[in-house]
Amino acid sequence: MTKIAAPRRRALRHLGALGTWGALAAAPLGAGLLARPGRAAAQGSLPPLRFGVGLFQPDRERNDATYRPLAEHLSRRLAQPVQLRTVDTWEGLAKSLANGETDLALMGPWGYVLANHAAGAKVVSTILYDGKPEYFALIVTHPDSGLASVQDLLGAKGRGRSFAFGDKGSTSGYLIPLHLFMQQGIDPERHFGRVLYTKHQAIETQVAAGQLDAGADYNRNRNAMIEQGLIKAERSKVIWQSPPLPNDAFAVSEALAGDAAFVARLRSALAEVGGLLAAQPALLPAHYTGFVETDNAFYKPIRDAGLATGKLSPK
Repeated sequence: MTKIAAPRRRALRHLGALGTWGALAAAPLGAGLLARPGRAAAQGSLPPLRFGVGLFQPDRERNDATYRPLAEHLSRRLAQPVQLRTVDTWEGLAKSLANGETDLALMGPWGYVLANHAAGAKVVSTILYDGKPEYFALIVTHPDSGLASVQDLLGAKGRGRSFAFGDKGSTSGYLIPLHLFMQQGIDPERHFGRVLYTKHQAIETQVAAGQLDAGADYNRNRNAMIEQGLIKAERSKVIWQSPPLPNDAFAVSEALAGDAAFVARLRSALAEVGGLLAAQPALLPAHYTGFVETDNAFYKPIRDAGLATGKLSPK
């Protein structure tokens, strides 16, 4: 795979074109950038790798506990300290990888595309869910809403209802449902009576309780919440499912992407995870079965949706 690194000044122009990302242009260009491992080794010490993870679990403490075993595995295999931190929003994680505050990230596809587009972040592997590198965006409602289909939601029955997106860095919670609405000529801010932007877990909880008419989610989160007893399956009614989407990306910052030897070691460490799960099941959450090597082209469907919605500016 060949990487073409964009010049830093061009990357900042792209950041400014992304609207809510414009604030990054004011960040110091070298702030927090990690020295490449080879260079650090020559100096006799290796700095910690800052590993950012999205909020996949209901709270930060549970999220940290869930992904700490993976961070420890990477630290052992890379022979370098790995500092785990949960980032509360998908948008925030993408920003931190783009501006050099994070070195490694397990992140949603849209967040990865944003960080790649803005600042040359590079995917090294994609996580597997039940053996596949894919997942699905969903729109859910509750059984008492009177909404039997997505056509109902986008038609007269849905007008004036409440609808929840995830945060604007979310693939399934924002980009993909927004693309669906735009393809149908629907402006959600005009069509719905109330539009919220919140976390996936909150969307499912509030929809199941009848506090929201409908909302955007993804199959992995819905499945986990049902299995953990956080919602009942019959209270979360799926009325739309997307085509398969590329699963979450394990990506590195531009500073590390140029170090081919480091990227190879990282890919090797991630490739081992699937085979270790039988003896070390805590390495990944339930249903996650390892990682597969991928490249930027694998995320083209997400990039295309970003361009189609105007949320990604053409280069």
